Amino acid sequence: MAQGEKLIAQNRRARHDFHVLERHEAGIALRGTEVKSLRNGKVSFKDCYADLVEGELYLRGMHIAPYEQGNIHNHDPERARKLLMHKDELIRLGIKKAERGLTLVPLRLYFKNGKAKVEIGLCKGKQKADKRETLRQRVAERETERYLKERKHR
Repeated sequence: MAQGEKLIAQNRRARHDFHVLERHEAGIALRGTEVKSLRNGKVSFKDCYADLVEGELYLRGMHIAPYEQGNIHNHDPERARKLLMHKDELIRLGIKKAERGLTLVPLRLYFKNGKAKVEIGLCKGKQKADKRETLRQRVAERETERYLKERKHR
């Protein structure tokens, strides 16, 4: 994480279900009560994805809990939120997504210099065997680290 960034939430499920091929940073258009709710960390990425519609990128399925003191000006927790990127980046993403059958998945949400940003990953879905292989590798790495640590302390 770079200096000036404050992590709000991370989508751990995305790394389990997808191979992340590319990462892109995008701004996110929010309402005032949504920003306050994000500062409290009240966000969920469950079933969240980014969708390209008529040359604009939208984040769908991200749940930002209503702000407690928001009264009648509160936001809809599940509304589609517009992502802010340069036009040429959007065109490039749209081409790659269409030709290879990939998915745009949010990986993490953070504040950068006071502005809410989302890291979008161009991802390919993992098969069940791929997920098992990833788990096996993780367990093997953990056991190796544990062995080396024990050996070092002897």
